[in-house]
Amino acid sequence: MGRDTLPVIALWAFTALLILAHQGTVLTLAFPVLAIAVGFWLYFVNPVRYIGFMWWLWFLSPEVRRLADFGKGGFTPTSLIQVAPLAVTMISGLSLLRYYPVLAQRRGLPIVLTLLGIGYAFVVGVVASGPAAAVYDLANWIYPILIGFHIMVLTRQYPECRETIVNTFIYGMLVMGAYGLVQFFIMPPWDAMWMIGSDMNSQGDPVPLGVRVFSTMNSSGPFAFAMMGAMVLVMAAKHRVRWVAAAFGFFSFALSLVRSTWGGWALAMVIQLAKSSNKVRIRIIVSALVLAGVCVPLLTFGPVAERMQQRLNTLVNLKDDQSYAARNQFYAEFAKKAFTDVTGEGLGATGASTKLSSSNGQLGQYGSFDSGVMNIPFVLGWPGTLMYLSGVLWLIVRAVRISLRMPEDRYVCACLSLTVSIFAMLVFTNSLVGTGGLLLFSSVFSILSAGHWSKLTRLQARNMEVSD
Repeated sequence: MGRDTLPVIALWAFTALLILAHQGTVLTLAFPVLAIAVGFWLYFVNPVRYIGFMWWLWFLSPEVRRLADFGKGGFTPTSLIQVAPLAVTMISGLSLLRYYPVLAQRRGLPIVLTLLGIGYAFVVGVVASGPAAAVYDLANWIYPILIGFHIMVLTRQYPECRETIVNTFIYGMLVMGAYGLVQFFIMPPWDAMWMIGSDMNSQGDPVPLGVRVFSTMNSSGPFAFAMMGAMVLVMAAKHRVRWVAAAFGFFSFALSLVRSTWGGWALAMVIQLAKSSNKVRIRIIVSALVLAGVCVPLLTFGPVAERMQQRLNTLVNLKDDQSYAARNQFYAEFAKKAFTDVTGEGLGATGASTKLSSSNGQLGQYGSFDSGVMNIPFVLGWPGTLMYLSGVLWLIVRAVRISLRMPEDRYVCACLSLTVSIFAMLVFTNSLVGTGGLLLFSSVFSILSAGHWSKLTRLQARNMEVSD
C-alpha cells in the first residue's frame, strides 16, 4: 500500500466509524479538516491521485453530511462538511502560483482571459452584493478552471491522469448508481430527512418510488451531470466492471428525470459516433444495444414505468409542461434585462450565494436562475462576458483541433463529446460552473494535455533516433 493511498483509506474508514457510532457532531467538525489535510498531502505527494480524490469528495460528501445530521438527530441548514469538496478543489489553485510562467505562453492566454472576466465580475460583486456572497460565488466560478489548469500542467503524466479520471468515474458510477436504486426503492431515512428539511419539492416526494434520484449528491441536477460524464467516459474504459457500473448508472440516470442531461448525453454519444473509427463505432452501438437490452425492460416495469412515462410525455407535449412554460416566460421577461445590463450585477447576484447577501439567509431574488445563456451576461456584464467567453471558446476551438489529430485516443474522443454537449446545455443552466463546469473544464484541459503530451512524445522519439 503506497503512502499516497493510506491517508485516503484512513479518512473514509474514520468517517465510516463515526457514522456507525452516531457521532454526527464530531464528524461534522472532523471530516472537512481531515479531507483538506489529505487533499494537501496528495497534491504534493501524488498530484494525479489528488484529482481522483477531489472527484470522490464531490460524489460522496453530501451523503456524509446527511448521515452526520442523522447521527445528530436533526437536519441542520448549513454544514461544514459541504465545505470539504470546494476547499480541496481550491487547493489546485497552488498550481496557478507554482506554474504561473505557463500563463505567459500561448496555451495560457485563454486562461488569462477567463480569469480577467471573472475578476472583473468579482470586483463588481463585492460592491453590489457584499464580500461574502462575491467570494462564495468566485469559488464556484473559478474552481473548474483551477482544476483544469492543474490537469494541463501535469502534461508529462497525461496517461496516469487519463487512467485516474476514467477509473474514478467508472467506480463512482458503480457506487452512486447502485445507491441511487436503493434511494428510489427504499428511501433511507437520512435522505428523507434531508429532503424534508431542505424543502426540496423539485426532487419529488421523500418516499419509496416517489423521489427523483439524486443518490449520494445534493440534488438530481449535479448527480445527472456526474452520471452523464461517467456514461460517456465508460467508452474509454477497459475494465470488466464498467458494464455492471454502466447498468446501475444508466438506471439511476434515467430515474433522476433530468431531461437536459438526457439530451446532453444523447448529443455526446452522437458526437462520439461521428468522430470514432468504424471499429469503435461498432463497439459503441453494440454497447448501447446491450445496455438498452438490460435496462429498458426494468424501466418499463410498474411504478418505474409510470414515472418515466410522465417525464417522457413532457418532451412531446410541451404545452402541458410547467417547467418549459416557466422557462419560456423567464426568457421572455428577463432577456432584455440580462443582455442590456452593461456593467453586470457581479458575482454573488445569482444562485446559492444570494443567501449570504440576504438578511434572512434565504435565497435572494435571483436565487433560482434557469439559463446559463442569460446568467453569464447578467453576472459578468459586457466586459466580463467578452473576456470570459472569448477565453472559453478559444480553449474549446483548440481542443477540437487537437482531438481531430488524435482519433485513436478514445479518452480524448470522450472528452470532446462531453465538452461540446455540456457547452450546448447553457440554454438550460449555467453549465460552466459547479459540477457541469468541473466536467467541462476537466475535459477541455485533458485534451490540451493530451495534445502537448503527444508532441513531447514525438519529440523524444525523434531525439532518440538522432542519438542512435
